[in-house]
Amino acid sequence: MEKRDFKFDKRADKYDDHFEGRMSRRFYELLYRYTGLKKGDRVLDVGCGTGTILKTFSEFENIEGHGIDVEPQMLSVARSKCPDMDIRECSCEDTPYGDSYFDTLTACMAYHHFPDKDAFAKEALRLLKPNGRLYIADPAFPHPVRKALNLMCRNINGEFFSSQEMRSRFEKQGFRYIGVQKDRYAQLVIFEKPCSN
Repeated sequence: MEKRDFKFDKRADKYDDHFEGRMSRRFYELLYRYTGLKKGDRVLDVGCGTGTILKTFSEFENIEGHGIDVEPQMLSVARSKCPDMDIRECSCEDTPYGDSYFDTLTACMAYHHFPDKDAFAKEALRLLKPNGRLYIADPAFPHPVRKALNLMCRNINGEFFSSQEMRSRFEKQGFRYIGVQKDRYAQLVIFEKPCSN
């Protein structure tokens, strides 16, 4: 999650009410609807931004919340929203947590930013408990649009993938594909760490 040309840290204080924050709400809703959290679950939000998802999850269920991001100003907002949670500045490929530590990992409007998506998948597999789940909420663009965007944005803001492309990438790293939920331009792709890993 190295810094890109999009300077989220410069917009941290206004992010939730700005265009990106409003656009993200459809992705948030998919997470809230389909992420089955239980009391005491350890949850890591990867690319947690301003902490909106963790804050809302904590209103649904008494979780042990953790968040990571690379933008210090976004993390400052997240810490103020979630004062009882563990919010850290680090990349998604190399985290300070132990093996099989989390029940749930989420990445909302963040996956396309990750510079080394295979390294993230390996780290996610390491971090999750057996049967733990990874939820990736990211844009679902039609193939021609995705191809054009990827040509334009690859060196600026990352790269977008279909649910089937994500499935192929994560299954190669050892994840089990559970399914996908969609809502117009938003998709939630769900994976599980098998017991054998």
